[in-house]
Amino acid sequence: MNTPRTTLYRDKQNAKLMGVCSGIADYSGINAFWIRIAFVVLLFAGMGMVLPVYFVAGLLLNKKPPHLYRDDDEQQYWQGVRQNPKRTAREIRARMKDVDRRLADVENYYVSSNPRLTAEIERLR
Repeated sequence: MNTPRTTLYRDKQNAKLMGVCSGIADYSGINAFWIRIAFVVLLFAGMGMVLPVYFVAGLLLNKKPPHLYRDDDEQQYWQGVRQNPKRTAREIRARMKDVDRRLADVENYYVSSNPRLTAEIERLR
């Protein structure tokens, strides 16, 4: 069920070596600087598996398609979806509820000020 926007990619545009850290940063929404610092700290802390895992991830992960995000707002939206899908769904429902309320207000305005339209709507019911 992973769509291209919710998949982990190597980000070659912001890459320093293979693009794994920048891909993780893009996926999680965390600044790439902090991901790289964490990688270096883990490397020097004696985690011997960090370097091989990095290179395996660099070989296995696909490159991020250049057309994936059109702008920063879309990128931030999809990062939010990946981080907390339930919160994102709640935010969308809240926005749609507001749009629905405003649409009902517009409908009420036009129906109440136009008796011919009101009669037509009542006839259709």
